[in-house]
Amino acid sequence: MLYFTRWKATAIVLSALFVCLFAVPNFLPDTMVASWPKWAQRHIVLGLDLQGGSHILLEVDTNSVRKEKLEATRDDVRRVLRDARIGYTGLVVRGNSVEVRIRDNANPQQALTKLQELSVPLGGILGGNGQRSLDIGSEGASLIRLTVTDGALLERVRQSVEQSIQIIERRVNELGTVEPLIQRQGTDRILVQVPGLQDPTRLKELLGKTAKLDFRMVDTGTPAEQAVQGRAPPDDDLLYSASAPKTPYLVEKRVLVSGGDLTDAQPGFDQRTSEPIVSFKFNTSGARKFAQVTQENVGKPFAIVLDNEVISAPVIREPILGGSGQISGSFTVQSANDLAILLRAGALPAPLTIIEERTVGPGLGADSIAQGKISSYVGAAMVILFMLVTYGLFGLFANIAVTINVIMIFGVLSLLNATLTLPGIAGIVLTVGIAVD
Repeated sequence: MLYFTRWKATAIVLSALFVCLFAVPNFLPDTMVASWPKWAQRHIVLGLDLQGGSHILLEVDTNSVRKEKLEATRDDVRRVLRDARIGYTGLVVRGNSVEVRIRDNANPQQALTKLQELSVPLGGILGGNGQRSLDIGSEGASLIRLTVTDGALLERVRQSVEQSIQIIERRVNELGTVEPLIQRQGTDRILVQVPGLQDPTRLKELLGKTAKLDFRMVDTGTPAEQAVQGRAPPDDDLLYSASAPKTPYLVEKRVLVSGGDLTDAQPGFDQRTSEPIVSFKFNTSGARKFAQVTQENVGKPFAIVLDNEVISAPVIREPILGGSGQISGSFTVQSANDLAILLRAGALPAPLTIIEERTVGPGLGADSIAQGKISSYVGAAMVILFMLVTYGLFGLFANIAVTINVIMIFGVLSLLNATLTLPGIAGIVLTVGIAVD
């Protein structure tokens, strides 16, 4: 016969009572629990199949990732050759390769040696598979071709998915939702499930925007209307305003300050016009670059570009030295708040495409809860009756122990703010049947 000392028995009873107390808020009205301390308001979160919500499957645009990788490689080639003072011409992207032709008066072998430094082993210091990021070779006397390997593209897609998951988590959490499920599916897909969100429109708008913010100068030397009719200068981009009517802007390709230098963004109202705005703050590096740009370009317009759309193009009236500013435009209160959320969460490394979308209605969730309750009650009643009939008094003791066990399960789930799904209810019922052993 088992024997427990008094202090062990007391410790067991107190521990069970403490855990069971956390299950109490799940069985009381929310109005009553709202007046309790925050630490005592923990409860179980119902999953998507119980309370309804939104289910969205996203896919990372691998073509955009490939293009970005090739453009970065092209920029690296330009930088290496310039630093080595090697003359070149015809630096172009062709297929999955970057081609550059070395001038006749330069040293092609020296250029090839310098460019081979750009090819690094995949996987960093732990990578031992022998794959490299670039295959570099020469054709003829002056043409050098740098080809991005399949392994490098897959690695870049993997990194983009991981970074996107972190940014999506920040964006979804800004909505105030509880216990969203965000996880990788396959190589280039991300699953997002948000319980309790019945209207996925705003969620799709937040997840579908890359939120790449740039500050660039507006080119006033060439009229934008002239660029619309012909071709934009090679160092400029022809962009349009985000709001209607679509106004063309000729914007320099050179990025003065990027959204990566932002540390905070908050919605607010302009003190003069009472229009919704978004206030932002730069980090030390961004504040220094922004101050320098505004000092050198007083009286000139600069463009605030979000996802290749000009949301504002104000004229620099005076140097902005404080490292902060505001974005104004045709904002509503919600659009200003959404833009602040996007800027705080950061830009996605690549565009995301919605390939599957489902909305689980609350009616289905209510049916699942009702059926889960019925199955739980019937299953528990059958186990209790079986134990009483088969084991008598010891069956009663076992039933009491199992009841405390189930309440403790709810208490632990509440303590962790865990999500309860329909399979979870089935697991609890199975626990009741097994725990009697």
